[in-house]
Amino acid sequence: MSNKLKQVSLVFIGVIAGVMLSLNFSAVAQRELARFPLPVDELRAFAEVFGAIKSGYVEPVEDKKLIGGAINGMLSDLDPHSAYLDADAFRELQVGTQGEFGGLGIEVGMEDGFVKVVSPIEDTPAFRAGLKPGDLIIKIDDTPVKGLSLNDAVKRMRGKPKTSIRLTVVRKGGEKPFEVTLQREVIRVQSVKSKLIEPGYAWVRVAQFQEHTGENLVKHLEGLYKQGPLKGLVLDLRNDPGGLLNGAVGISSAFLQSKALVVSTDGRTEDAKRKFVARPEDYLRGNKDDYLRGLPAGVKTVPMVVLVNAGSASASEIVAGALQDHKRATGMGTQTFGKGSVQTILPLGNSTAIKLTTARYYTPSGRSIQAKGITPDILVDDPSAPPRVREADLEKHLTNQQEKAAAEKKAAEKGKQASLNPAPGSSDQPPAPIEFGSDKDFQFLQAMNHLKGLPVQTAQAPQAVDPNSAQPKKN
Repeated sequence: MSNKLKQVSLVFIGVIAGVMLSLNFSAVAQRELARFPLPVDELRAFAEVFGAIKSGYVEPVEDKKLIGGAINGMLSDLDPHSAYLDADAFRELQVGTQGEFGGLGIEVGMEDGFVKVVSPIEDTPAFRAGLKPGDLIIKIDDTPVKGLSLNDAVKRMRGKPKTSIRLTVVRKGGEKPFEVTLQREVIRVQSVKSKLIEPGYAWVRVAQFQEHTGENLVKHLEGLYKQGPLKGLVLDLRNDPGGLLNGAVGISSAFLQSKALVVSTDGRTEDAKRKFVARPEDYLRGNKDDYLRGLPAGVKTVPMVVLVNAGSASASEIVAGALQDHKRATGMGTQTFGKGSVQTILPLGNSTAIKLTTARYYTPSGRSIQAKGITPDILVDDPSAPPRVREADLEKHLTNQQEKAAAEKKAAEKGKQASLNPAPGSSDQPPAPIEFGSDKDFQFLQAMNHLKGLPVQTAQAPQAVDPNSAQPKKN
């Protein structure tokens, strides 16, 4: 058996070396292979494990499954965002950027073996059920999530429209798990919404950065300006999980002067060292028409507030950071998620791909977003939000190299945020979500006060509670 395993090991090392050299990732990858010789001893150990499984595991296992699992483990051990995308996951990624897919309407990740809610998408079953960023899904129908891969869990949550699914959820700060029953539907994400609040003041919401988010923003702004010039604009990026980088550059460019720096990236390779500025070459993707060309001139100078919270991640943090650094807008809300890393999709040539973290994002002033996020100029409490998980709380997250005293600052931020978002006493049933941009939206109301030069409240005054009732008193 030992000799057989050694033979398998030698053959497998040769196969692995050949595969690594033949995969046409890029010239950069090939240069890296030349600079760093293959670790033969480690590959031999890997091959021996492969051979032991093939010859001695209790049931036969396909080579495809073993190799896929090995690739997935290799990537997932790097950081929370690098991953192996099988054919289904790769297809879903491509479809998701178009803004239409089937399921519950929820952005998810993994934490401690459970499915973690990153952000529910507005006007979807997950949003209407009251799921919130940071919630952990521990059971899908009667199947425990522990032990499932993220792809397997997502497949179980997806299904035909009008079919039901039951999720068991744990909310941090809650006393015990609670169940929600949702009905699947076709999810069509409306990435941009807007409304005129009153003459001269408007609200624009970007819920996700997709292929056509930039064009949609222009249509909404044109519609608003047809109703008269604006004296103030609220750009709402709360619970926006991000999306396409060129979308973030386009949205930023709509409000910044031409050729202003939007974001820079820095990584190990030359391809990862980039500067993205407010110009068509950096926000158009094969589209010859510059959709920002016809923007009303007032868009560049209208006073603005950018609303963010812990659900604002990645592309939305890029926009908030760019507008803040250029003093184009006042940031308001709570600390953002802190997802400041760049993922590059590398197709493997057989309908699968890997998503690999290749760089970090930096705001125009050089601040790293990673594991810190964007701190608003004015911190305003979100009364409806429980304590939320951020990038810095995830296992194996990339560190922020600019933070010398990372542990102390992280502890300080947690303490500050806990005071802004006190944990609820009980979460047996999730509270109904607040409609953003409504007269019940405390943060939005404070943004309007700021634009009008009125006093801004940083926390909502507690309501008097009748000791004989669980409901607040009406004064």
